[in-house]
Amino acid sequence: MANCIYSLLLIAFYMMGEVSSVIGGSMPSSSINHERQALLHSGWWNDDSNISDHCDWEGISCNEAGSITAIERWKIPSSKELLWIEKFNVTAFPNLVYLRLYGMGLRGTIPKEIGSLTNLTTLVLTNNHLQGSIPPQLGNLTQLKMLSLSQNSLSGLIPCTLGQLINLQFLYLESNKLEGRIPTELGNLTKLQTLHLSRNLFTGSIPHTLGQLENLMYFFFQSNQITGPIPIEFGNLKSLQTLYLSNNSLNGSIPSTLGQLENLVHLYLNYNEIEGQIPEELGNLSKLEILQLSHNRISGLLPPKLLQMDKVFCLHLSSNQLYGSIPLETMKCPHTVDLSFNFFNGSITSRIGCVSDLNLSHNFLVGEISPLLKMSFVLSRLDLSYNNLSGKVHKELASLSYINLSYNSFDFSQDLDSKLEVPDYCFFQEDSLIDDHHMPNFTYCNVLNETNPQSRKNKPIIVLIVLPVIFFSVVILLLILYFSRCIPKKKCEGISTKNGDLFSIWNYDGKIAFEDIIEATEDFDLKYCIGTGAYGCVYRAQLPSGNIVALKKLHCVESQNPSFDKSFRNEVKMLTKIHHKNIVKLHGFCLHNRCKFLVYQYMERGSLFYTLSNEVEAKELNWSKRVNVIKGMAEALSYMHHDCSPPIVHRDVTSSNVLLNSKLGAYISDFGTARLLQPDTSNQTLVVGTRGYIAPELAYTLSVTKKCDVYSFGVVTLETLMGKHPGDLILSLSNPRTENMFVKDLLDSRLPLPLWREAQDIILVITLALSCLCSKPNLRPSMQQVAEKLSSFKLVLSLSFHEILIRELMSQDIFHLSLKCQG
Repeated sequence: MANCIYSLLLIAFYMMGEVSSVIGGSMPSSSINHERQALLHSGWWNDDSNISDHCDWEGISCNEAGSITAIERWKIPSSKELLWIEKFNVTAFPNLVYLRLYGMGLRGTIPKEIGSLTNLTTLVLTNNHLQGSIPPQLGNLTQLKMLSLSQNSLSGLIPCTLGQLINLQFLYLESNKLEGRIPTELGNLTKLQTLHLSRNLFTGSIPHTLGQLENLMYFFFQSNQITGPIPIEFGNLKSLQTLYLSNNSLNGSIPSTLGQLENLVHLYLNYNEIEGQIPEELGNLSKLEILQLSHNRISGLLPPKLLQMDKVFCLHLSSNQLYGSIPLETMKCPHTVDLSFNFFNGSITSRIGCVSDLNLSHNFLVGEISPLLKMSFVLSRLDLSYNNLSGKVHKELASLSYINLSYNSFDFSQDLDSKLEVPDYCFFQEDSLIDDHHMPNFTYCNVLNETNPQSRKNKPIIVLIVLPVIFFSVVILLLILYFSRCIPKKKCEGISTKNGDLFSIWNYDGKIAFEDIIEATEDFDLKYCIGTGAYGCVYRAQLPSGNIVALKKLHCVESQNPSFDKSFRNEVKMLTKIHHKNIVKLHGFCLHNRCKFLVYQYMERGSLFYTLSNEVEAKELNWSKRVNVIKGMAEALSYMHHDCSPPIVHRDVTSSNVLLNSKLGAYISDFGTARLLQPDTSNQTLVVGTRGYIAPELAYTLSVTKKCDVYSFGVVTLETLMGKHPGDLILSLSNPRTENMFVKDLLDSRLPLPLWREAQDIILVITLALSCLCSKPNLRPSMQQVAEKLSSFKLVLSLSFHEILIRELMSQDIFHLSLKCQG
């Protein structure tokens, strides 16, 4: 209250000074010349000074009388001494309605004189280096509709005088160093539609008065130090669509009144200290698509209604204290369900097969996996590790893009096809060439046949039989290794034997012996496995020369056709001739009666998929680096499609097949491997790919074309910017609700919103991605067109980045085509 009184006194004295200046005739001149001189003095329009009429200068708009009404500037001046906002005399523009100084690198404090611009409706000072506190005089701008001070270094409290901005619709204060409590006066802003206070140092509890914001649609309050409960008054926010309260210290229980938010689409309450049960009323949220409650202290049973909501896309309840059985029988099949790290018991049913990504790990589930589960055409990723499950494992599960069954009591000895060459320790497929320091938990080749400690008890007969056999086998193996080392190694390059064995390395410094590979990996020991893919397991091998390579040991069945070896060699030889800075180099291959493997250039940082899923590394991959990754992908695919003879269609463009080097440069990998393993199959009829990335036309045709790669590129591009797979966003692009989403809400929230120049690049990239995702293949651009636009085209933004909607990008015709995608 003392702070508010102090702020009001400041405004009173300030206004008294303004009145006295008018009476005394000393009011700052509003003449045209005065405005022009103020622009020149700022130093931001010197390049335009040769134009006589300053109303024609870049970013300047005037009224009919020639007085400036709008100022928009985003270019960083060449001289750093001109970056101080104090150089800009705001009092020279009494008729100013629109002031936007975005991403200019401005320093200093916000001038209190801005409070004299009573006609202002828009004030944007986003993406600068402003310090100090927010002037309480801003409360005098009662016509203001948008106030954006985000992404600066502002400190201190939010002035309670901002509660006087009764016409305010958008308030952006995120990514600063603001502290203290949220003023209760903000509850007076009844026209407010967006309130963004995230990534600050706010403390205290959420004011109950915010429940009065009946027009509020988006409330972002994550990553602060807020305590206390969620106000029950939030049930009055009937217009609310997105509520972000994650990464705070909220306690108490989830108020049942949240079930009254009939328009709520996204609810994020994760990483707090929320207790109590999940209210059944949340099941009434008919429009809810994402429910994120993970990493809290929520207990009790899981309300069945949470699994029966029609539009829920992601349900995240991991790392809580939920118990009881999981009500799967009437589940409406969300895309992603994460119930890991809880106390759930009971069994699982075949109903889980209708979920695409399911994590039930670290619970107390029992029983067998239903045989019907193997018939699922939806399930892609399944984690059942650390439970008490038992029974047979069906071989069809190996076709999932990821599966983890470790630390259970499964029987792997039955119903498995020995011809798979799929190791019993590696029943999941994720193509990530990453070293031990960058190994995600979910792609590590764990021993999936590992049993729980309890299952090891009372098995003396097995021990008496198995241990002698193991001991005898180890002795034999040691004898073989000893005698094999006595035989001189044969250094070979392109050596063929009567058994059809072949080992050949092209374009590599020094000859590499087959024995060197075996020794470097200790005969492909598990500890050297760094990932698996659709075509094989990948190993990291350090050669005697010190060079490190990635070895992909193929899962292929040895062909009985005598011509297979020749076809295989021809395909590999063709692939080794590909030279591009954004394509992983294939050095050679081994075609042996024991095993077949490819020798690739080693990528230190692993896959794009892993980097985006790792909280630390995702933040290192900032916006400019993400745009560069996308550019690298586009150039690589353009090269494959248009510069190779014959053209190469990748067929499986995913974030797992985009690898990153030590500098986070992007490289396309795993191209052409399908043809390698099936060389007699034509480009047009070999259908491969990964769920979620496959072009829609492949559902009714077997024609694999370059436009299929274009579609997959669009998916990976959105995934790179969003930090996660775009999922249902792609399916709902024609939905009016999706079209009316702000572009800024799509971006990875782990990064601050992009600066002005970065924002232009990102808008261009998203526009291109949307054109690539057109359901009609003939209306998609070619990868050559995409690469050219990314390298040369500049998209000029006519709106603030915060104001751009998805529908506005969908209508962009940047390829100057006469046709546009309509479906």
